[in-house]
Amino acid sequence: MTAISEKFQKAKANGEGLLIGYITAGDPTPEQTPKIADALIRGGIDILELGLPFSDPIADGPTIQEASLRALNAGTTPLKVLDIAEQIKTEHNIPLVVMTYYNPVFRHGVDSFLSQAKVAGVDGFIVPDLPLEEAGDYRKAAKTQGLDTIFLATPATSNERLRKIVDASSGFLYLVSRFGVTGTQTSIADSTMQLIKHVQPFTADKVPLAVGFGISKPEHVQQVIAAGADATIVGSAFINIVKNNAQNLKTALQELQTSAMALKSATKL
Repeated sequence: MTAISEKFQKAKANGEGLLIGYITAGDPTPEQTPKIADALIRGGIDILELGLPFSDPIADGPTIQEASLRALNAGTTPLKVLDIAEQIKTEHNIPLVVMTYYNPVFRHGVDSFLSQAKVAGVDGFIVPDLPLEEAGDYRKAAKTQGLDTIFLATPATSNERLRKIVDASSGFLYLVSRFGVTGTQTSIADSTMQLIKHVQPFTADKVPLAVGFGISKPEHVQQVIAAGADATIVGSAFINIVKNNAQNLKTALQELQTSAMALKSATKL
C-alpha cells in the first residue's frame, strides 16, 4: 500500500475527508517554499501537492500562472523542486504529490526523473497534459518506482473513458469540478455536486475521489465531502495568501496555517 492510499484508508476509518493543499514550488523563492509547506502541514493538510513551475501551464488560471512565473524568475528548476520535496519530507511524514506538465519530465528522461523523485520522497505525480493513451511508458516507469499515477477526469469525460481512467489511476482520481482553468470561486455550483454524485459510483472501492478547481472556503469543502468525495484540493486560495503577503513572510505563514485549519475542520463527516 502506498503512502497516499494509506492516508485515505485511515481518513475513511476516522469518518473524515482529506484536505490536499497545493502550492507552487519556488514561489516566491525556493528557500521559502519549505516554510510555506510547514505552515500548511501544521494547519492540518493531509497531502501536499507541489506544482512544478512551467512556462506554459495550460490547465492553470491566472493565480497559478503568476506563481509559476515568480518561481521561474526565482531560479526554480525541476531538480530544484525535487530538492524542495526532499527538504519537506525530511521534516514531515506527509505524502507528497508533484503536479507537472510532461515536457520537464521528458526532457530529463522519464526513468531518471522518476527515480530521483522517489529518492527525494515524492509519492505520486499528476501530469495533466499526458493522455491516458500515451501514458504507457510513463505508467510503467512510475510503477517500477512505486509512485502513484494520478489521472484527471473532467465534466466532459464520457462514462466509457471514465472507467478506463479509474482503472489506470492509483493514489486518487483528480476530478476537475468545472470547465475552464484553476482559480477560486465564491460558491460551488449545483453542477459540481451532480458531477461528484455521477463519478463516485465509478470510483467506489477502486480509487479515492479528490475534487479540485475553485474550492477555497470551508463551506465548499463541506459540500464536496458531503456529496461523496474523499478529498478536496485547495490551491489558488493558498497561493493568493502567499502573493498578498509577499513582503511579510511571517504574516503569510500565520494566515496559511489559519486557513488550512479552517478548511481541514470542514472535512469531518
